[in-house]
Amino acid sequence: MAGKVTPMMEQYLALKHEAEGSLLFYRMGDFFELFFDDAKVASEILDIALTSRGEHAGEPVAMCGVPVHSAEGYLARLIKAGCRVAIAEQVETPDEAKVRAKKEGWPSSKALVKREIVRFVTAGTLTEEALLEPRRANMLVALAEIRGIIGIASCDISTGTMVLEQCSPAMLGAELARLGAIEVVAPDGWTHGPDEPTLHSPGTFTSDEGEARLKRLHDVATLDGFGAFSRAMLAAAGGLIGYLEHVGRGALPLLLPPVLRAEKAGMAMDEATRASLEILESQQGARSGSLIATLDRCSTGAGSRLLALDLSAPLLDREIIEGRLALVQFWRDRPIERAQLRDVLRALPDIGRALGRLVAGRGSPRDLGQVRDGLREARRIHDWLSAEADRPTMLDELLPSLTGHGALTDLLERALVVAPPTERSNGGYIAEGYDASLDELREISGSARRAIAAMEARYRDETDTASLKIKHNGVLGYFIEVPSRHADKFMAADSGFTHRQTMKGAVRFNSLALHEEASRISEAGGRALAAEEAHFEELVAAVSGEREHIAGTAAALARIDVSAGNAERANEGDWCRPEITDDAGLAITSGRHPVVEAALVKTGERFVANNCSLAADDRLWLIGGPNMGGKSTFLRQNALIVLMAQAGCYVPANSARIGLVDRLFSRVGASDNLARGRSTFMVEMVETAAILAQATERSFVILDEVGRGTSTYDGLALAWAVVESVHSTIACRCLFATHYHELARLGETCEALSLHHVRAREWKGDLVLLHELAEGPADRSYGLAVAKLAGVPKPVVERARQVLSKLEEARSETGGIAAGLGDLPLFAASVAAPDETAEDALANRLRDTDVDALSPREALDLLYDLKRELISTNP
Repeated sequence: MAGKVTPMMEQYLALKHEAEGSLLFYRMGDFFELFFDDAKVASEILDIALTSRGEHAGEPVAMCGVPVHSAEGYLARLIKAGCRVAIAEQVETPDEAKVRAKKEGWPSSKALVKREIVRFVTAGTLTEEALLEPRRANMLVALAEIRGIIGIASCDISTGTMVLEQCSPAMLGAELARLGAIEVVAPDGWTHGPDEPTLHSPGTFTSDEGEARLKRLHDVATLDGFGAFSRAMLAAAGGLIGYLEHVGRGALPLLLPPVLRAEKAGMAMDEATRASLEILESQQGARSGSLIATLDRCSTGAGSRLLALDLSAPLLDREIIEGRLALVQFWRDRPIERAQLRDVLRALPDIGRALGRLVAGRGSPRDLGQVRDGLREARRIHDWLSAEADRPTMLDELLPSLTGHGALTDLLERALVVAPPTERSNGGYIAEGYDASLDELREISGSARRAIAAMEARYRDETDTASLKIKHNGVLGYFIEVPSRHADKFMAADSGFTHRQTMKGAVRFNSLALHEEASRISEAGGRALAAEEAHFEELVAAVSGEREHIAGTAAALARIDVSAGNAERANEGDWCRPEITDDAGLAITSGRHPVVEAALVKTGERFVANNCSLAADDRLWLIGGPNMGGKSTFLRQNALIVLMAQAGCYVPANSARIGLVDRLFSRVGASDNLARGRSTFMVEMVETAAILAQATERSFVILDEVGRGTSTYDGLALAWAVVESVHSTIACRCLFATHYHELARLGETCEALSLHHVRAREWKGDLVLLHELAEGPADRSYGLAVAKLAGVPKPVVERARQVLSKLEEARSETGGIAAGLGDLPLFAASVAAPDETAEDALANRLRDTDVDALSPREALDLLYDLKRELISTNP
C-alpha cells in the first residue's frame, strides 16, 4: 500500500475531497470507518480505540470505526462537539458490484462496492429523534445582505416551520439571539457576524434564486399568497434552500410555506439582555436555573418548544396577548378538565417531528404510527372541547385545525399494526387484512416455518439425536446443527445430509427437504418485504400530501398544551393574570422573581415580595442599599414579569398592570469577554451604549452598578450622566441600582426620578438583610458588614473600618466627591448649550441689562463688576 494507492483508498480519498472538510463516515459492512486525521479527531471525541490499517505515502493509516446500528449515538456526540459529518453509504450490493465489474472488464474478485455521500449531518439539519432535544427547537438560519438590509430565513427542519424577516446590520445580533440558531449559514465572504458561520456558495443567496426555489418548492406561480417578501428575505430563503439541497444531496426536508415576520413584531431584546435575564438557559449554559425551566409545565415536547419561542419573542399586539391570557384563564378555571387534558397530551406522540422525518425520507413505520395516533387523539380532543361552554376566542380558532384527517387516519389504522417497529427492513408493520396477497405470502412463509419445526422433530426421531436443532443465521440461512459426537452418522454418504460447517463442539448440515422449505420461506419472505416496502412508500406519500394540515394540527396541539401548562404553573405559584395596557405605566403589587422563589420553596424559605409602580411622573427609580440586599433580584424580577406578561403568561405577583414595552434592556452583571479582548468595564460600557442608542420612551430599562469598573470619580460621573440621559433624553421606564449615594442629589433636579433603597439593619455587629424595598435614599452601603458576612478575615475588616473612618472625616470637611455637583446644569441644558466664554458671559450680561433704568451709582457698580469678571477670567 505504501507504493501504490489501492482502489478502495482511491475511492475513499475521492469521497474525502467531496466531503469538504467534514468528517467522513465510510461504510464498510456493518461499520462506519474513519481514516487519517478524521480517525484521530473522532477517536478523541468518542473515546474509542485508534488503530492503523496499512500505509499510505509511507505513513501508517490511522483508523477507527463505529457500528452502523449504533451510529446515531456517536453522531450526536460529534455534532455536539462542533463537527460536521459526511455519510458515505454503499449504494450497491457486492453481487451488483461483481456484475458491474464484469461489464467494465474487471475481474469480479476485484470488484469494489460503489459508495456515495448520501448526506451531510450538521447541527442545523438534524431530524433523527435520537439526535434532537425533545424540548428545544433545532433552528437553522440563513443570512443575506442586499443594499444594507439583512435578510433572515430561519427554519426548524424537524417540524418544517420557515420564517422570513429582515433587519438592519446593527440589529442582527439581537435577532440571532432571539432565534437561538443552532447553525447559521451565510455566503462566502460574509462579514456581518456572527462568529464562525457556515459558509456556502454565494450563487444561491440571490432574490431571484430564492423566489424561484420557493415557487418550485410549493408549486405556486406567485408568492403573494404567503406575504410581501423583500429582496433581502428572498435572497436569504434562496441560500437556505440551496444549503439544504447541498447537505441532503438533492433531497429536501419538510419545508412548510414561509411565514412573513414583520419588523418590530415583538419586544426587542439584545443578546446581553437575554443572557442577563437567563430566559432559556442559565449563566452556566444549562436549562436548569433558567426562566423556562421554572415556568415549563408542558406535557409535550412540542409545547415546550413553543413556550421557548413565546418567551424568546414577547408580543407587542395587545389583542393576541389577551387571547393567550384568556386561554390560560380558561384552563386555570377548570382544574379537573385541565388535569384530564394534560393526561391525554402526555401520551401524545410528537407528530410534528414524525412528519418531518417522513417527508425528509428518514421516517420509519413507527413515525407513521405516531402520525396516526396523534391525529386520532387530536380528533378526540376536538370533540371534547367543542362541547365545552364559554370557550375563549383563541380556542375556537384552534379547534378546526384538530380535525379533518378522517380519511388519512382510517387509512393508517387499516394499514398499520397497533405498534409499528422503528425498523422497516424486517417487515411486520402492515396489518393483517390490509393486503390479501401479502397475507398469502405470509401464510406461505408461516406454513414453511411450521414445516421446518415439524421437520426438526422428524429428524430427531429418524436419527435418534435428541439434541438436533434447526437454526438460522444471516450467512448460512437454515441449517441442521448436532453435537460433534453425533456427527459421524450424518457424514455417511447415504444419510441424506450434506456437510456445511464444522464448529467447536458442533457440526452443521443441510438436507434437500430443508433447502426446499428454506427456499419457500426466502422467496415468500422477500416478496412480502417488497410488498410492505411498497405500502410504506404509499402511506408516506399519503401523509406527505397532507403535510400542511398535519403541521397545523401539531401547532394547535402545542398551543393548547402551552396554555394548559401555563395554567398549571399559575395555579402552583398563585400567580395572577396581568392587565395589558397601551400607556407607559407599570404597576406590580407583591412581585416575585419566579426562579429565585422556586429555589427558596425547595429549601422551605419565603421570598420577600416587593411592589413596583412606574408612571409618567415617576418613571425612574434610583435604588440603593447593600450588596446581597436584593437590588439585582428586584430589577430582574420586574423585567421578567414584563416579559412573561407580553408572552401571554400569568405572572408571579398579586396584581400586575403592564404598559406595553417595545424594547427590554437589562444591564445587570457583566463579565470579561477575553475572546474579544474586552474587560468587564468595557463590556459594561458597550451594553450601556447600546441602551442609550436604542431605547425609546416605550422601553423598559434595568441598570445595575453602572460605572463600578473604573475609578470612583469616573464611575460616579458616568453613572450620573447615564441617569440624566435615561431620565431626560430617553424618558423611558427605568430601574437603576447603584452604590453611589451621591446620585441621590439627582432627585432635586430630575422631576420624574424617585429614591428607593433595600432595607438592612445591623444587629449586635451582624448585618440583617430584610430584602424589602422602601422609599428614600440609602443611609449607608454596609459594605464592611457584607465583607464580614462573606468571611473576610476580622483584622482586614477592622483595618477597613479605620480607613473608612478617615475617609468619612475628609468627606465631611471637603464635601466629598460630590462637592459642586449641585451647581451642575441639567443634562439637557448641558448637552444643548455650547461652552460659554468669558466674553460671551459679559456680552450676555450687558445685553440683559436695562441701562436706562440704572441710577448713576448702580451703573458705576456694574462697571466695576464687569471689570472684575474680565480680570478674573483673563488675568
